[in-house]
Amino acid sequence: MLEKFTNSFKIPELRRRIGFTLGLLIIYRVGAHVPTPGINGEALATAMQNIANTLLGLYDMFSGGAFSQATVFALGIMPYISASIIIQLMGAVVPYFQRLQKEGEEGRRKITQLTRYGTVAIASVQAYSVAIYLQGLSSPAGNVVLDPGLGFQLLTVLTLVTGTIFVMWLGEQITEHGIGNGISLIIMVGIISRAPNVLFNEINLISQGLRLILLDVILLGLMTLIVAAVVAITQGTRRIPVQYAKRVVGRKVYGGQSTHIPLRINTAGVMPIIFAQAIMFIPSTVGSFFQQSDFAQGAMSIFSISSPVYWLIFGTIIVFFTYFYTAIAFNPVDVADNMKKQGGFIPGVRPGKKTAEYIDNILTRVTLPGSIFLAMIAVFPYVLMKATGINYDLASFFGGTSLLIIVGVALDTLQQIESHLLMRHYDGFLKGGRIRGRRRF
Repeated sequence: MLEKFTNSFKIPELRRRIGFTLGLLIIYRVGAHVPTPGINGEALATAMQNIANTLLGLYDMFSGGAFSQATVFALGIMPYISASIIIQLMGAVVPYFQRLQKEGEEGRRKITQLTRYGTVAIASVQAYSVAIYLQGLSSPAGNVVLDPGLGFQLLTVLTLVTGTIFVMWLGEQITEHGIGNGISLIIMVGIISRAPNVLFNEINLISQGLRLILLDVILLGLMTLIVAAVVAITQGTRRIPVQYAKRVVGRKVYGGQSTHIPLRINTAGVMPIIFAQAIMFIPSTVGSFFQQSDFAQGAMSIFSISSPVYWLIFGTIIVFFTYFYTAIAFNPVDVADNMKKQGGFIPGVRPGKKTAEYIDNILTRVTLPGSIFLAMIAVFPYVLMKATGINYDLASFFGGTSLLIIVGVALDTLQQIESHLLMRHYDGFLKGGRIRGRRRF
């Protein structure tokens, strides 16, 4: 592995791309610590202590802690992701967006432009909401906003929207001139940025005699097994064989080759967990605004992350959203139509409608174990917290959104680096040019 890693720096273009990517990611992390003007940092730190299990905590995780510190990158890349999801969902129901998706490169450019406009609009609304929210916060250290009013609101909106646009630009530059998907790497770096604090906290607990070394060794082994399982499921595919008919043009024979359609076990990726978390955090978020209401506090106890009821509902919602998002991301009818136009067919299955039904049936069966696995991975950190007493920051690296994003982005980046190595006659990170962990089902 070390030899392969060294080879990646022997290629000037790949070395430049890796350096460019690391440089922009460092800029992003530096910007995540630049505070928004007019904020009392000490009061903010005290007021933001109890947002871990709310929608704001989820937002803070994706921004790498920038939201809880009210920095210029407080909104992070989430407005862009929200705009992308909205555009993608509209592509499944709105004819205009459906036409754009079929127009090739020109259509993609138009969709990218609309996504950027949507990002600015969403970021503006969210920035104004953040400004109002910060003005209402206070702590024993004083008010969070030093000089509330219209001036602070306008300055905050301008700062946060500009920060979001800059982060979006960083992601696009990494994708175009660096290595890997820029937006995904920015999210992954934000999540990983919490790891040093978690590690130092564990070291302090061990040194103070509050945590057994044996427990951390067991947790490390458990994390290794979980990561291996996530890699296997992430890379797992069900291959449907496809045969293309032969065509004779003059003295030449075209077609006749065999290929396959790879149906991923986890087509939906991490999106079902994000949607489910957003829904499950609503009761706790609302309850945090009604501390004196018995009904609100009762609902919060039922939807507490330590409640088995929470785990059951959370897992069920994830299974539902896995099927829902898979249906949007992969359309068997379009696949069958494209195969028919190109003279392809699945052996033993009639082209057209029968092919679409065949693919849909296989996709439905393949998605079931993937959705159940997602539900188990999402719930496991909460079960681990209750069983071992570890805090949420450490438990989040054993499953859920954090682990899936880290593994998925890391695999995608490694595959791109590996492709550069193979193009220049170097072995990839693993022999045979195939990342270990990929499975066929």
